Amino acid sequence: MQYVQQILFALALGVAIYFFTKKVKQIRRNIFLGKDKKIDDNKSERWKTMARVALGQSKMVVRPIAGILHIIVYVGFVLINIEVLEILIDGLFGTHRVLAFLGPVYDAAIGFFEILALLVLVACVFFLTRRFISKIPRFHKPEMKGWATKDATYILIMEIVLMAALLKMNAADQLLQERGANHFVAAGSFPVSQYLTGFFESYSTSTLIVFERVFWWFHIIGILLFLNYVPYSKHLHIFLAFPNSWYSKLNSVGELPNMPEITNEVNMMLDPSKADPNMPPPEKFGVADVTDLSWKNLLDAYTCTECGRCTSVCPANLTGKKLSPRKVMMDTRDRAEELGKAKDANGDDHHDGKSLHDYISQEELLACTTCNACVEACPVNINPVDIIFGMRQYQTLEKSAMPSEWAMMNSNIENNQAPWQFSPTDRANWTKEI
Repeated sequence: MQYVQQILFALALGVAIYFFTKKVKQIRRNIFLGKDKKIDDNKSERWKTMARVALGQSKMVVRPIAGILHIIVYVGFVLINIEVLEILIDGLFGTHRVLAFLGPVYDAAIGFFEILALLVLVACVFFLTRRFISKIPRFHKPEMKGWATKDATYILIMEIVLMAALLKMNAADQLLQERGANHFVAAGSFPVSQYLTGFFESYSTSTLIVFERVFWWFHIIGILLFLNYVPYSKHLHIFLAFPNSWYSKLNSVGELPNMPEITNEVNMMLDPSKADPNMPPPEKFGVADVTDLSWKNLLDAYTCTECGRCTSVCPANLTGKKLSPRKVMMDTRDRAEELGKAKDANGDDHHDGKSLHDYISQEELLACTTCNACVEACPVNINPVDIIFGMRQYQTLEKSAMPSEWAMMNSNIENNQAPWQFSPTDRANWTKEI
């Protein structure tokens, strides 16, 4: 029977790793649908940024209550998975609490994991309360209808169930240790699950063994399912927050990028010595689709936590405009997924005839003031402004789609070297009227 369990465990683990790896490869391919962009400067500062933002959660605690609870869930997720390592070894080799030889260290670790599990459970209940009872406004914006809300709910419920299964497994295990059941060595400290043993005391030892095995299998299968669910959910940021913060923009967030092709043309007119005569003409100006974005922009989209902190501080959104920086990132990710699936079905050279502008309207793009409040608020250093700005460049330069006021301003700058409809020679005339 033991060998059957080992074989089943190995099969479950293999299947989970196969599907997880397959999805990760798809996501990587979708990210690299974007243009190449070299980001390897100032590595020491980048490591500091990653340690501060991704590891230290520095931008989360700007909102203390949510930030502290998120840190609890984050730390719990990381550290409790150390126990999962033991479960993996036990499952593959038919052992039980294989790390028990560590003695007091093991006891302290198990006790600490139990306290963390309880804290994670409480934090997840609190997060559900904030979403569905307190109804925090940023969780109920239009873009959060449907799957986005379900996704967050599924994850929170999943974590509650997994933590509960872990504690129940330990409670049954503790009773079996006390009864001297075969294969159940006395090991571990159970400061939380000891209060759950009362639910199982009336059962026979053989029934308790069944309970312990059921909870054990439920916990590990749940983790394997969770592993394969994460790449389809907003919780992919668990993994991507680290590289995304490492590659994040280090210079001033208010610095908007110039288009090299236009800069070169201007230099050709004003200072030919600074121009590159060999620069090829651009295929298009700005961003029409996700393939015109950089891979970093697409990494941003896949890293988005959908927390809505960006939208909650966006002045355009707060004044009733249609723009939501969170929606921009969600739409970009959805478009990358759609294009990736189309290429899987029809080959790498296939294009489905759609564009990112089918997802994000001109009204949304024009509402952005490029204030970068969204960039400052993002807990994982995502930059929606880069995407918005690039798409707006495409609308303006390729489609001439802009408000009449913008068109007049651009014409005046071109002809009068100023936004106003006055000849340069007449600018000082007002001084003569004084």
